[in-house]
Amino acid sequence: MNLSFSIPISRQCELLGLNRSTFYYNPIPLSPYNQLLMNLIDEQYTKTPFYGIPRMTAFLKREGYSVNHKRVERLMNIMGIQAIYPKRNLSRINPQNRIYPYLLKDLAINKPNQVWASDITYIRLKRGFIYLIAIMDWFSRFVLFHFTSITLDNEFCIRAF
Repeated sequence: MNLSFSIPISRQCELLGLNRSTFYYNPIPLSPYNQLLMNLIDEQYTKTPFYGIPRMTAFLKREGYSVNHKRVERLMNIMGIQAIYPKRNLSRINPQNRIYPYLLKDLAINKPNQVWASDITYIRLKRGFIYLIAIMDWFSRFVLFHFTSITLDNEFCIRAF
């Protein structure tokens, strides 16, 4: 006797607290042209990290690509990069921000596994990016653990730790 119960998708989504449109949504992958532009932006950004959106747009136009500043801005935001330059009022403290003490100030780091640090970076590949998190020991400079992911989300960081 086969007792298979079929729960409608709408009820399943309701139980999960998920909109049905989210269930049916298929993300559109980046076009090869946008991927090419992202690779060019990444290469140029590595050489000239002070290039902002206007200069990067001009660079791509000089290379013969038909782009406008809106597309370059969107692609740079997807990549998580922005021009490196002195920002205004960097030394001005915002009174709403809590100032956390530096807890390692008076600590002499003289043995392994005393202090760990972590860092996240991205690695450009032929067809996209992967993100790398590394956990290191400060004393020995040894990488204790590393983890890669194709998305930069909370779960990626939590799984690494």
